[in-house]
Amino acid sequence: MRRIDYIVIHCSATKPSQDIDISDIRRWHLKRGWKDVGYHYFIKRNGTIQRGRDLDHDGYVLEEVGAHVKGYNSNSIGICYEGGINELGKPEDNRTGQQKESLATLLFTLKELLPKAQIKGHRDFPNVHKACPSFEVKDWLREIKLK
Repeated sequence: MRRIDYIVIHCSATKPSQDIDISDIRRWHLKRGWKDVGYHYFIKRNGTIQRGRDLDHDGYVLEEVGAHVKGYNSNSIGICYEGGINELGKPEDNRTGQQKESLATLLFTLKELLPKAQIKGHRDFPNVHKACPSFEVKDWLREIKLK
């Protein structure tokens, strides 16, 4: 198992009216020349958690180096949720209740496996100039009582 220092939360920067899943993200990332989808997990609006990057197709995504935070991919896990912008294209925390529940469950599970890993939003890293994940991660973690 590789060393994981960060669990990073992202949004797909898609509108509430869009319906996408991990296969769409994978297609977008492959079109950019990447080896596979950059995220390890994707959470749909209905709360379904989909596995992402799995280069060796063994079903175990945590061993894979992702492509989601420049300079931090080798020691992080990337989780992306569907949404993050409004119909006008402006950043918005439009996570559904099901997404919040699934994200919390996934984070609690990952923290059990990786107790030293810090949970951060994409925008909390140096030189990231975007609103992703469109909510304040540290405040939400406090709300769900996860450190």
